[in-house]
Amino acid sequence: MNRPILIGITGGTGSGKSTVAREIYKQFGDKCIAMIEQDSYYKDQSNLSFEERLKINYDHPDAFDNLLLVKHLNLLIEGQVIEKPIYDFEIHNRIDETITVEPKEIIIFEGILVLAEKVLRDMLDIKIYVDTDADVRFIRR
Repeated sequence: MNRPILIGITGGTGSGKSTVAREIYKQFGDKCIAMIEQDSYYKDQSNLSFEERLKINYDHPDAFDNLLLVKHLNLLIEGQVIEKPIYDFEIHNRIDETITVEPKEIIIFEGILVLAEKVLRDMLDIKIYVDTDADVRFIRR
């Protein structure tokens, strides 16, 4: 398999980036596209109480486990299978289960801070920014 194409899709909260990612996915299907959602890579917060987890700024680059994310993207690029974490927004933490992701021809990486970290930005072959008016995003949120 050739090196997969890594597409980054980003935009503000409620901008429609997940919708764009899903539409691309629907056009090509799961035979050639792997989906990686940045939200799956929020840091494990098992060491914090629920009340402490509620105080975290989840819209900050430090909220993400970028080491694991970069590792997983590199493994997919190398043609290896990963176990993608599952993040539960109700408990503000990862759960024990994971989702097996197979390497594919196209990897879509979607999230609010996809372009925030240079190492992630430099990995992307295509960068898509979904620009949506702040009023529309606020209503969607």
